[in-house]
Amino acid sequence: MHDSTSHLRVSGGDQDLMRRMLGGGEEAFVELYARHQGPLFRFSLHMTGSTTMAEDVTQDVFLALMVHGRRFDASRGNLRSFLFGIARNHILRRLDKERGLQSEPEDFDVPSDVDALEDLTRRETIEGVRRAIVSLPRVYREAVVLCELEECSYEEAALVLECPVGTVRSRISRGREMLARKLEGIAQARSV
Repeated sequence: MHDSTSHLRVSGGDQDLMRRMLGGGEEAFVELYARHQGPLFRFSLHMTGSTTMAEDVTQDVFLALMVHGRRFDASRGNLRSFLFGIARNHILRRLDKERGLQSEPEDFDVPSDVDALEDLTRRETIEGVRRAIVSLPRVYREAVVLCELEECSYEEAALVLECPVGTVRSRISRGREMLARKLEGIAQARSV
């Protein structure tokens, strides 16, 4: 199907891009993907701890957007919140399905031009933070990832998590405390 607005430069707001995508505009879908793929992938990665699962969830979100995009209601929130909500639902289903299975650590190639010890230390730190985030109870992890890492407002997070703003605030506060203790434990273990 030819998009009658394809001659226009693909820019503008998400609502305009959604309208054009739902009308068959492939370029509008590509623009929406470019705008939102990175944050959705990061959210999924922080929630699952698995690159493979994060990639799958991100792909599932955009497939759902193509199939069910008409369900987006701008009066209820912005597209980013809508997409995070879809991602959250896919993540929860996958985590329920995968419960009890341990994920294998991923292999990383160390570039030859980088000091191997420095690179290893950096990777261990990143992996320690990632493990600490993934180990938070889900309700705190969701709030921390959305607001602290993905920089959603409390209102956006409340829409995604389907809870009051005050609940988001308390979950972030509690999540920060728990995360600080976990990271403190990691730092102490390294210094021994």
